[in-house]
Amino acid sequence: MDGTTTHEVFNQPAPLVGYNLFDTHRPLLDALKFNAPGLQLAPLRHLGEQLGSAEMQTHARLANIHTPVLHTHDRFGRRIDEVEFHPSYHALMSAAVGAGLHGTPWAKEVATPHVQRAAGFMLFTELEPSMLCPISMSYAVTPALRDNPGLFADWGPKLASRWYDPALKPLADKPGVTMGMGMTEKQGGSDVRANTTRARRVDRDAWGERYEITGHKWFFSAPMCDAFLVLAQTPAGLSCFFLPRVLPDGSRNAIHIQRLKDKLGNKANASSEVEFHGASAWLVGEEGRGIPQILEMGTMTRLDCALGTSGLMRQALGLAMNHTAQRQAFGRPLVEQPLMKNVLADLALESEAATALAIRLARAFDRPDDAHERLMARILTPVAKFWICKRGSHFAQEAMECLGGNGYVEEGGEGVMARIYREMPLNSIWEGAGNIMALDLLRGLRRGDAVAALAHELAPARGNDAALDRLADALPARIEAMATEVEARRLAQDVALAVQAALLVQTAPPAVAGAFCASRLGGDWGHAFGTLGSGVDFDSIIARARPH
Repeated sequence: MDGTTTHEVFNQPAPLVGYNLFDTHRPLLDALKFNAPGLQLAPLRHLGEQLGSAEMQTHARLANIHTPVLHTHDRFGRRIDEVEFHPSYHALMSAAVGAGLHGTPWAKEVATPHVQRAAGFMLFTELEPSMLCPISMSYAVTPALRDNPGLFADWGPKLASRWYDPALKPLADKPGVTMGMGMTEKQGGSDVRANTTRARRVDRDAWGERYEITGHKWFFSAPMCDAFLVLAQTPAGLSCFFLPRVLPDGSRNAIHIQRLKDKLGNKANASSEVEFHGASAWLVGEEGRGIPQILEMGTMTRLDCALGTSGLMRQALGLAMNHTAQRQAFGRPLVEQPLMKNVLADLALESEAATALAIRLARAFDRPDDAHERLMARILTPVAKFWICKRGSHFAQEAMECLGGNGYVEEGGEGVMARIYREMPLNSIWEGAGNIMALDLLRGLRRGDAVAALAHELAPARGNDAALDRLADALPARIEAMATEVEARRLAQDVALAVQAALLVQTAPPAVAGAFCASRLGGDWGHAFGTLGSGVDFDSIIARARPH
């Protein structure tokens, strides 16, 4: 250094960039081998390489910095209700649609489309989660359109198309489309039965019964989608309707965007409040059957909540691993410090367990004709959504702490950690918060054969770990004795832990499965990450979880 230089920069880690997110994700590879052994991995490998590139990381950063802007009117005073996005948002959307993460699984191009799509969705979440909202909603609503054959004939093929076209124009002029949902209102939230939006029948055409919708939606996410499924009241009760942004004659539907939400995170995605002023919509299914239909769609988006949080966990862990492998403290890398080893290994266990449970849940959607898999979808959807998402915020805070002050700063590669931290609470809230999930589990378990199905799910792992066996033995009696709701969260937690442990016993190395069972089930653990027992094989667990 010369006399004017105050210091040189050293001991600052290089960013985590230019790597294949899929090839380095060993827990995901093992989960896919277990749940879909015949799955062709080449498309996921290609996606993993694309998502780990500097170019895509730049798109993710720009889409979050340059947030959506609402234009209610053009410069001449005409109502347009358009949201303007940064070009990087559209680049990300094009990549996600091109990877088939939206409506493509329903076309059944491969034997296990939902598992393949789940893995891709998880990988994409590592790059940028918020713009996946319209991708997830397109996935969820596609099968519901089958209840209106006229609509499905026209819209189904374009929902499965891998072409992304962001322009607002008639369906006939678009190579591919996306869809959203509008369910909650100011006065109701999760209690959609309290909705006041009204639907009045007008006539019938090629898309079935046409109505006019008048009312509002309090959370109307991704308002630039081509169409939405919404709930509105009819004389027969709450019903489901298909509401396009652009009508077949090319005119704009009467959907007025009032404002965009100023959210904690999820910045690249536009969440809005809207009003319907006699907007044209078509009935999907039967009048008065809106609640069952929305519950079916909610199952799909709740799967994505579990997948998304698992992906965020993996990315946060990767950033922590990357930092601690390069950062020196007290004469050696942080990753070699005993306490840091404990923290990283503990985070790795949580991340792998989340991945295992989320991919297992996706397998159930690939086997709807299997009675056991149908029950597993019913039970594990609220369980995975509840537990994985609840763990996410604690996980992100601990991973951020591994980076110290660098993790709290918004800029640069390590600034991704701050974005992850803000994003984590959303999946726990969206599509039903923790109490809703715990209550939904109770409803699922009250089916006569649910207890036997859960026992069957745990059976292959029995005899490998005493703590797991004790929990599996206790669960049936606890389920049968559950007379009130007050302990429903604890039951959801324990079902999640039992299934996660059983999966890890079957898919993970003994060091991982043993440490998970000893800590989460056996009590050899504290009340914070980094409190594993001293007998854990920290080095093996950390080596398995490294992103390089």
